[in-house]
Amino acid sequence: MDKYRTGIVYHPSFSRRSYLTVGTRLADFPMALEPILRSKGVKLYEPGPVPNELVRKVHTPTLVEGVKGDPLCSTAWHSAGGVVMAGEKIAEGEITNAFAFIGAGGHHSGRDYFGGYCCFNDVALCIVNLREKHGLRRFAILDTDAHHGDGTRDLFRNDPDILHVCFCGTDYESPDGTKVDVSCPSPWGRGTGERSVNDLYVDLVARHFPPRVRRFGPDLIFWYFGFDTHQGDYGDIGLTGPCYWDIALLMRDLAEEVCGGKLEVVLGGGSHTQLATRLIPPIIERLADVTGNPP
Repeated sequence: MDKYRTGIVYHPSFSRRSYLTVGTRLADFPMALEPILRSKGVKLYEPGPVPNELVRKVHTPTLVEGVKGDPLCSTAWHSAGGVVMAGEKIAEGEITNAFAFIGAGGHHSGRDYFGGYCCFNDVALCIVNLREKHGLRRFAILDTDAHHGDGTRDLFRNDPDILHVCFCGTDYESPDGTKVDVSCPSPWGRGTGERSVNDLYVDLVARHFPPRVRRFGPDLIFWYFGFDTHQGDYGDIGLTGPCYWDIALLMRDLAEEVCGGKLEVVLGGGSHTQLATRLIPPIIERLADVTGNPP
């Protein structure tokens, strides 16, 4: 089996109308990845749908029927299937890290409810699968989407083997220190200049996530990455590309330090085609450690 540094998981349906792709935000993909895919250390995967039996281990029949009846959840099965596939490829040692595209989001989906552009909780499905099939037990999740990952928190609230750190609108820490919310007011930092806003956010991530991860000792790290926090998007808190690219380097290096590089980046919120095209390839370049020229 060939070993790749980075796997990219993408399905053609992610460029069709669905939650998070109503504006065809991924219209330029996978073409925008062609320079990266020429690297020998990168491999593109096309996922199948998530198995129904796995979905039933996380979600209630009522939620599943609701997803089936929602036309904007049409990409939910392949979205969750891609996140599950990426985790398996990492666990099997075929790739070191991964970037998983999605058509429908996941972090607002709990056991028996969904909404907020989310259908199935992709990260939860991936974790259940990795625990059952590959023996991985402990996972750290960084959520930098603009909104609170309430579904993920709902599913793992009482699980001490899940470190969930969410950068959202409140400050909170559970008694055992494994469930943490870090307040990021919106709009934030107006008038201070784009570098200072980016630096403040990256510093916030660096202060609150890596120290906890080092103490926690996960088997694999997830980064739920939303670019809805970018200037002009629907969760705008004033950020721009350099912020996300710096976090990508931080997460790559942290994963290499604590869990052999096992990192899965899952695409979350964000609506603009031009932002997706400009922001995502440089993140993947950093995961793959290939030379790029971000705009």
